[in-house]
Amino acid sequence: MDLKSLIRTIPNYPKEGIMFRDITTLLADAQGFKACIDALSSKYESANIDVVVGIEARGFILGGALADHLGTGFVPLRKKGKLPGKTIGQDYQLEYGVDVLEIHEDALEEGGRVLLVDDLIATGGTAEAGIKLVRQVGATVVAACFVIDLPDLGGKAKIENMDVPCHVLMEFEGD
Repeated sequence: MDLKSLIRTIPNYPKEGIMFRDITTLLADAQGFKACIDALSSKYESANIDVVVGIEARGFILGGALADHLGTGFVPLRKKGKLPGKTIGQDYQLEYGVDVLEIHEDALEEGGRVLLVDDLIATGGTAEAGIKLVRQVGATVVAACFVIDLPDLGGKAKIENMDVPCHVLMEFEGD
């Protein structure tokens, strides 16, 4: 199945010059969504993952489905102020701004094996913050996976330089 054909591109969103790669059209296609989750989960079926950690917001959708496929729990990484318990946070750079990710400080087991997931990797700032948070609470990021990579922005290489293997389903050249 050609999953790339199910991705919608929205020019100049959220600001001028950005080509936003929208996975909601992929998620809305039952066969496409299933094929996407099957393709991502097959890579990690024998990786002994304990928990899937998803980055807000589309990483929640993918992460929940991946956790179900892999028979693991799911932990969300949320934007600042969205989690009700005691949290730790990490600032990160987006290609179009700055934000903060948070995790409950007791969300992961010491030494737990984590698969980090989000819909897209661009500059790698969000994923880098996620990895730092997982490591701060004592777990290990075994791998990170994404539906889309924007290779010209270097995020995948940044994450791999943190000793975290990355798996992506497709690439879009340019930004």
